Amino acid sequence: MSTIELILADPNPLMLQALSVIFDRDRRFSLVATAKTAEGFLEACLRVPVPLGVIDWTLPQLGAERLLAILREQPNPPRLVVYASSADQDIPRRAMAAGAAGFCAREAPPEQLLDTLEAVAAGRMVFPFLDVRSLRRDPREELTGREKAMLTALARGRTNTELASELGISINTVKFHLRNLYEKLGLKNRSQAIAFHYSHGGDNP
Repeated sequence: MSTIELILADPNPLMLQALSVIFDRDRRFSLVATAKTAEGFLEACLRVPVPLGVIDWTLPQLGAERLLAILREQPNPPRLVVYASSADQDIPRRAMAAGAAGFCAREAPPEQLLDTLEAVAAGRMVFPFLDVRSLRRDPREELTGREKAMLTALARGRTNTELASELGISINTVKFHLRNLYEKLGLKNRSQAIAFHYSHGGDNP
Protein backbone atom coordinates (compact mmCIF):
# COMPACT_ATOMS: atom_id res chain seq x y z
CA MET A 1 0.00 0.00 0.00
CA SER A 2 1.33 3.44 -0.90
CA THR A 3 2.14 5.91 1.87
CA ILE A 4 -0.60 8.40 2.71
CA GLU A 5 0.66 11.99 2.68
CA LEU A 6 -0.89 14.37 5.18
CA ILE A 7 -0.61 17.80 6.77
CA LEU A 8 -1.07 18.39 10.51
CA ALA A 9 -2.19 21.53 12.34
CA ASP A 10 -2.24 22.09 16.10
CA PRO A 11 -1.69 25.34 18.04
CA ASN A 12 0.14 23.54 20.88
CA PRO A 13 3.86 23.01 20.05
CA LEU A 14 4.11 19.99 22.37
CA MET A 15 1.08 18.33 20.79
CA LEU A 16 2.39 19.15 17.34
CA GLN A 17 5.71 17.51 18.12
CA ALA A 18 4.14 14.45 19.76
CA LEU A 19 1.82 13.80 16.82
CA SER A 20 4.67 14.36 14.36
CA VAL A 21 6.64 11.60 16.09
CA ILE A 22 3.63 9.27 15.99
CA PHE A 23 3.18 9.81 12.25
CA ASP A 24 6.90 9.41 11.57
CA ARG A 25 6.83 6.01 13.28
CA ASP A 26 3.84 4.72 11.31
CA ARG A 27 4.71 3.48 7.83
CA ARG A 28 1.18 4.11 6.58
CA PHE A 29 1.69 7.87 6.70
CA SER A 30 4.07 10.54 5.47
CA LEU A 31 3.81 13.88 7.27
CA VAL A 32 4.75 16.50 4.68
CA ALA A 33 3.98 19.72 6.61
CA THR A 34 2.81 21.06 9.96
CA ALA A 35 1.13 24.32 10.97
CA LYS A 36 0.11 26.11 14.16
CA THR A 37 -2.77 28.15 12.70
CA ALA A 38 -5.66 27.67 10.30
CA GLU A 39 -4.03 30.12 7.89
CA GLY A 40 -0.77 28.19 8.03
CA PHE A 41 -2.59 24.94 7.29
CA LEU A 42 -4.43 26.51 4.35
CA GLU A 43 -1.19 27.90 2.93
CA ALA A 44 0.49 24.50 3.28
CA CYS A 45 -2.40 22.76 1.49
CA LEU A 46 -2.22 25.20 -1.41
CA ARG A 47 1.55 24.87 -1.62
CA VAL A 48 1.75 21.08 -1.21
CA PRO A 49 -1.53 19.37 -2.19
CA VAL A 50 -2.15 16.23 -0.12
CA PRO A 51 -5.12 13.85 0.14
CA LEU A 52 -5.42 14.03 3.92
CA GLY A 53 -5.24 16.52 6.76
CA VAL A 54 -5.71 16.39 10.52
CA ILE A 55 -6.54 19.53 12.50
CA ASP A 56 -7.22 20.50 16.08
CA TRP A 57 -10.62 22.15 16.52
CA THR A 58 -9.11 25.03 18.53
CA LEU A 59 -6.90 26.39 15.72
CA PRO A 60 -6.46 30.15 16.19
CA GLN A 61 -7.27 33.02 13.85
CA LEU A 62 -9.62 31.67 11.17
CA GLY A 63 -10.59 28.69 13.29
CA ALA A 64 -11.12 25.10 12.25
CA GLU A 65 -14.78 25.56 11.32
CA ARG A 66 -14.07 28.41 8.91
CA LEU A 67 -11.02 26.58 7.55
CA LEU A 68 -13.17 23.55 6.71
CA ALA A 69 -15.68 25.74 4.89
CA ILE A 70 -12.94 27.45 2.85
CA LEU A 71 -11.26 24.19 1.87
CA ARG A 72 -14.60 22.68 0.89
CA GLU A 73 -14.81 25.29 -1.89
CA GLN A 74 -11.34 24.48 -3.26
CA PRO A 75 -10.72 22.05 -6.13
CA ASN A 76 -9.51 18.65 -4.87
CA PRO A 77 -9.30 19.60 -1.16
CA PRO A 78 -7.78 17.17 1.34
CA ARG A 79 -10.15 15.00 3.35
CA LEU A 80 -9.95 16.34 6.89
CA VAL A 81 -10.12 14.69 10.29
CA VAL A 82 -10.85 16.92 13.28
CA TYR A 83 -9.81 16.07 16.81
CA ALA A 84 -11.10 17.78 19.93
CA SER A 85 -12.17 17.11 23.50
CA SER A 86 -15.11 14.75 23.74
CA ALA A 87 -16.59 17.00 26.43
CA ASP A 88 -18.28 19.20 23.80
CA GLN A 89 -20.58 16.77 22.03
CA ASP A 90 -21.64 19.43 19.52
CA ILE A 91 -18.20 19.62 17.86
CA PRO A 92 -18.55 16.43 15.76
CA ARG A 93 -21.85 17.75 14.37
CA ARG A 94 -20.37 21.14 13.58
CA ALA A 95 -17.28 19.55 12.03
CA MET A 96 -19.38 17.32 9.78
CA ALA A 97 -21.62 20.21 8.77
CA ALA A 98 -18.56 22.29 7.87
CA GLY A 99 -17.12 19.56 5.65
CA ALA A 100 -14.92 17.30 7.79
CA ALA A 101 -14.69 13.63 6.83
CA GLY A 102 -13.90 12.31 10.30
CA PHE A 103 -13.66 13.05 14.00
CA CYS A 104 -11.53 11.61 16.79
CA ALA A 105 -11.68 12.51 20.47
CA ARG A 106 -8.50 14.06 21.83
CA GLU A 107 -8.62 11.60 24.73
CA ALA A 108 -8.59 8.58 22.40
CA PRO A 109 -5.41 6.47 22.08
CA PRO A 110 -3.10 7.38 19.18
CA GLU A 111 -3.99 4.14 17.38
CA GLN A 112 -7.60 5.26 17.10
CA LEU A 113 -6.59 8.52 15.41
CA LEU A 114 -4.31 6.63 13.03
CA ASP A 115 -7.03 4.12 12.15
CA THR A 116 -9.52 6.97 11.65
CA LEU A 117 -7.12 8.69 9.27
CA GLU A 118 -6.56 5.49 7.30
CA ALA A 119 -10.31 4.94 6.98
CA VAL A 120 -10.91 8.53 5.86
CA ALA A 121 -8.07 8.27 3.31
CA ALA A 122 -9.84 5.19 1.93
CA GLY A 123 -12.98 7.25 1.34
CA ARG A 124 -15.01 6.52 4.46
CA MET A 125 -16.65 8.94 6.88
CA VAL A 126 -15.77 8.31 10.53
CA PHE A 127 -17.86 10.02 13.21
CA PRO A 128 -19.41 9.09 16.53
CA PHE A 129 -23.18 8.65 16.41
CA LEU A 130 -24.83 11.85 15.26
CA ASP A 131 -28.48 12.76 14.82
CA VAL A 132 -28.10 14.01 11.24
CA ARG A 133 -31.35 15.93 11.54
CA SER A 134 -29.43 18.43 13.68
CA LEU A 135 -27.18 19.27 10.72
CA ARG A 136 -30.05 21.28 9.27
CA ARG A 137 -30.70 23.19 12.47
CA ASP A 138 -31.79 26.79 12.05
CA PRO A 139 -28.69 28.97 12.65
CA ARG A 140 -30.87 31.41 14.56
CA GLU A 141 -30.96 28.86 17.38
CA GLU A 142 -27.35 29.86 18.12
CA LEU A 143 -28.47 33.43 18.95
CA THR A 144 -29.17 34.70 22.45
CA GLY A 145 -32.55 36.25 23.19
CA ARG A 146 -31.08 39.74 22.92
CA GLU A 147 -29.39 38.93 19.61
CA LYS A 148 -32.68 37.63 18.20
CA ALA A 149 -34.40 40.85 19.30
CA MET A 150 -31.66 42.90 17.65
CA LEU A 151 -32.00 40.95 14.39
CA THR A 152 -35.73 41.69 14.31
CA ALA A 153 -35.11 45.34 15.17
CA LEU A 154 -32.50 45.63 12.41
CA ALA A 155 -35.04 44.31 9.93
CA ARG A 156 -37.41 47.08 11.03
CA GLY A 157 -34.83 49.70 10.18
CA ARG A 158 -33.61 50.59 13.66
CA THR A 159 -30.30 52.45 13.89
CA ASN A 160 -27.62 51.63 16.46
CA THR A 161 -28.71 54.65 18.49
CA GLU A 162 -32.33 53.50 18.46
CA LEU A 163 -31.26 49.97 19.42
CA ALA A 164 -29.27 51.33 22.36
CA SER A 165 -32.23 53.40 23.53
CA GLU A 166 -34.78 50.58 23.16
CA LEU A 167 -32.60 48.01 24.90
CA GLY A 168 -31.18 50.33 27.55
CA ILE A 169 -27.55 49.64 26.61
CA SER A 170 -24.64 51.67 25.25
CA ILE A 171 -23.74 52.07 21.57
CA ASN A 172 -20.56 50.05 22.16
CA THR A 173 -22.62 47.22 23.66
CA VAL A 174 -24.91 47.32 20.63
CA LYS A 175 -21.89 47.01 18.35
CA PHE A 176 -20.58 44.11 20.44
CA HIS A 177 -23.86 42.21 20.13
CA LEU A 178 -24.07 42.93 16.41
CA ARG A 179 -20.57 41.56 15.84
CA ASN A 180 -21.55 38.36 17.66
CA LEU A 181 -24.79 38.15 15.70
CA TYR A 182 -23.01 38.55 12.35
CA GLU A 183 -20.38 35.96 13.29
CA LYS A 184 -22.89 33.34 14.41
CA LEU A 185 -24.93 33.72 11.22
CA GLY A 186 -21.92 33.99 8.90
CA LEU A 187 -22.83 37.53 7.85
CA LYS A 188 -20.75 40.63 7.22
CA ASN A 189 -23.03 43.61 7.68
CA ARG A 190 -26.45 45.04 8.47
CA SER A 191 -27.80 44.62 4.94
CA GLN A 192 -26.99 40.91 4.95
CA ALA A 193 -28.61 40.55 8.39
CA ILE A 194 -31.82 42.15 7.13
CA ALA A 195 -31.84 39.92 4.05
CA PHE A 196 -31.21 36.89 6.26
CA HIS A 197 -34.12 37.79 8.53
CA TYR A 198 -36.65 37.96 5.70
CA SER A 199 -35.27 34.94 3.85
CA HIS A 200 -35.72 32.83 7.00
CA GLY A 201 -39.38 33.53 7.63
CA GLY A 202 -39.20 36.97 9.19
CA ASP A 203 -42.19 39.30 8.95
CA ASN A 204 -42.54 41.07 5.63
CA PRO A 205 -41.00 44.55 5.57
